[in-house]
Amino acid sequence: MSERPYQVDEPVRHRLFGTGAVIADRGATIVVRFEGDIRELQRGSIERVASPSARLARPVWDIPLEVLSRAQAETILSVNDAWGVFSRSRIALLPHQLWVCREVNREWPFRWLVADDVGLGKTIEAGLILTPLIASGRVRRLLVLCPASLVEQWQQRLRTMFDIRLAVYTPEADTPRTDFWHTHHQVVVSLQTLRADHKGRHDRLVEADAWDLMVVDEAHHLNADEKSGPTLGYQLAKKLVEHKRVVSMVYFTGTPHRGKTFGFLSLLHLLRPDLFDPNQRLVDQLPQLRNVMIRNNKYNVTDLHGKRLFQEPEVQMVTYAYSPEEQAFYDTLTDFICRGRAYAARLPRADQSAVALVLIAMQKLASSSVAAIRRAIRGRLRRMSEGRARIEALKARRTVLEALDDAEAGDALALIDEQIAELDTDVVLMEDEEPALRDLLRLADAIQQETKIAELLKAVESRFPGRSVLFFTEYKATQSLLMRALGETYGPGAVTFINGDGRADDVLRADGSVGTVVASRDEAAARFNCGAVRFLVSTEAGGEGIDLQSACHTLIHVDLPWNPMRMHQRVGRLNRYGQQRRVTILSLRNPSTVEARIWQKLDEKLDRINQAFAHVMDAPEDLKQLVLGMATPKLFEGLLADAVEAPKDRLNQWFDERTATLGGTDVVEAVRALVGNVNKFDFQQVSAALPKVDLPDLRHFFEAALTLNGRQPMSANDGITFNTPDAWRDSPAVRTRYERMSFDRDTGTQDANRLLGVGHRVIDAALVQARSRDVLTTSLPRATLAGPLVVVRLSDRITEGATRAAVIIGAQQSEDGAFRILSDWELLKRLNEVSWRKKLMREPPSAPAALAGAEACINQAIAIVLGSV
Repeated sequence: MSERPYQVDEPVRHRLFGTGAVIADRGATIVVRFEGDIRELQRGSIERVASPSARLARPVWDIPLEVLSRAQAETILSVNDAWGVFSRSRIALLPHQLWVCREVNREWPFRWLVADDVGLGKTIEAGLILTPLIASGRVRRLLVLCPASLVEQWQQRLRTMFDIRLAVYTPEADTPRTDFWHTHHQVVVSLQTLRADHKGRHDRLVEADAWDLMVVDEAHHLNADEKSGPTLGYQLAKKLVEHKRVVSMVYFTGTPHRGKTFGFLSLLHLLRPDLFDPNQRLVDQLPQLRNVMIRNNKYNVTDLHGKRLFQEPEVQMVTYAYSPEEQAFYDTLTDFICRGRAYAARLPRADQSAVALVLIAMQKLASSSVAAIRRAIRGRLRRMSEGRARIEALKARRTVLEALDDAEAGDALALIDEQIAELDTDVVLMEDEEPALRDLLRLADAIQQETKIAELLKAVESRFPGRSVLFFTEYKATQSLLMRALGETYGPGAVTFINGDGRADDVLRADGSVGTVVASRDEAAARFNCGAVRFLVSTEAGGEGIDLQSACHTLIHVDLPWNPMRMHQRVGRLNRYGQQRRVTILSLRNPSTVEARIWQKLDEKLDRINQAFAHVMDAPEDLKQLVLGMATPKLFEGLLADAVEAPKDRLNQWFDERTATLGGTDVVEAVRALVGNVNKFDFQQVSAALPKVDLPDLRHFFEAALTLNGRQPMSANDGITFNTPDAWRDSPAVRTRYERMSFDRDTGTQDANRLLGVGHRVIDAALVQARSRDVLTTSLPRATLAGPLVVVRLSDRITEGATRAAVIIGAQQSEDGAFRILSDWELLKRLNEVSWRKKLMREPPSAPAALAGAEACINQAIAIVLGSV
């Protein structure tokens, strides 16, 4: 007898694709609509599933605990797919992070640019986005592109916070014989490394399977210029997109607009070429910005109760005056710089540039400390007879690093400044340069103690007694000088350091001798964060990709970087997610120096710009970071370098002329356009939708799942212990027994292996098993469930383009016959209230007598749910 034909919308099940509805019966094959997908399958590969009406007509309904377990599983995944709230993050999740996850994961595939302020937890946001996608199987292949200095951080944080394990790309592992890109499915790679097409690297990357998701950190490095064209990083991303090697993308950057609209629109064009064109006017494309760009301001984010999390830092200033010896050195150096600039003005253009580069390097070093410039002068005198071949290589390297504009480049640039000042002896800075340098060295050697260092020590003792303090400086010589002073005052065990090479010279060691100490960046950060050392002195190598807020809320700028954006990166090490106290920032300035006067005027102008924004913005924001990000670092370098020759009586006018473009009308309009049109978190609008659930709300489901498998969990204050059901042991990685497992994120901070959540193998196995149960209807005593509860799953019928994730909604009828709509997280709470009564739910109940009434109730509930969305 031939099998009866399948009817349109008849429910069926497939072992891989789950439950779907028939679209057409073509005889040998059946066309079936699954969630977000349509498949044509062999007739024998699917099986019929009884419709709700047929289930209602059965004399015996399904076992209550099995139905509740399935409903809980569906609801858990609905909440987690939208918000990521059940991910195994080791720290408490914040509303804006959950909201970012919901916005990004609302549709698939997606393309988003997340431009949150520094310190709002972008790695956590990335983990929240990834966890449900990986758990559902939607993301199998993941590629993370980031600056070289952040590769280890991305690998470590995703592993320890979310148990997402990325392989680090190395060129040595990528050869035609190793087939790296086919054998590694979750990879983090340095953009600086991958962008160079070395030995066929890009061909192998393009020939590999497509990446389900590509994450790009510090995405402003994917830059395209109207004149010079796209960077290598931009070209690589474009190649992957054009060859359809990427399904979804999310970019992270704190400075999306770098002052050039063409570059900003080019970045957006990479994400959404259908919406953005760099050759068209920005104003015409602004309405589309909220469909691709998210930006959250640090001072607008809140906790789950609406309390703002961040306070504006307290900024303090210490002024000091040079000693007579320091003043003599400063005046002589200023005269040296002016004479060098006058001499350079008579040279050919190429030589002018070379002289200016050396003089600027000397100015930067001197503004940090006498120790820094003294070391460079000694080196220059020592190398007066050497050639200039090395300087040409350094200049070329400097150009490359300036284009990178990241923290790793900051340390390298500082080192190049020192090397240029020492090595560029073929470039004569002035007539009789050597005697002038020796005079400078004599004056520097006469300085027995630097006033700045003495004032720093005084400030630490008087203003911050007992506090941990983070110091930042640009140069290693200044770093060593301060470390030695701190070691002599508080003991060598009180101070550690971070710099580019992990070495500090001429510092006080533990045995009391002076010499070189060695420490890795991670080791120094860990000791500082746990309070093992009180002081950490860092160069710009610690300005990015490292968290130092655990035990410290005080930062001192030993010197001020000539690129003000680096100051925001410095502050971001402390004023970030997890900081429990208001951050204090201290700077030191000598008002008699021209650099200090320029910095004062720069601060005043930035404050005026911010105040101007306050009058036109819907909500107050500190927009200095965006304004500075739109200005080229050359503006600030030229400003500080040229100020030595500015007329003192016209300094205000000179400054205003030189900074006319900083915060000008174009910049104001661009910032207003960005901030006014992006998608951003608003607690007042989002609070009602925020799920009021967390990992502990998984416990009822998990214990019921164990019970249904004949396992009895043993509960204690420190967690649950259980033997793993055989049905869940589908991988060698699943253990036969788990002890003291917990749903408490605080436990996870102590022992990550004990934390249960979506993404853990046993939780995922329990969810898969519960969802696969062929159960649909049950009944419970009225004392257990006050009224009929209908659980409805909604998903997109349209499969073309971006599709929305399925969502679970509940409808419960009260005694007066009215229905209350329950969101997925509210439904989970309700189901949890019921499921703990496990002893009442192990036997299948008989169907109620009034079947017609039950079916009418279900149909009414479905109609109400559909009307609510």
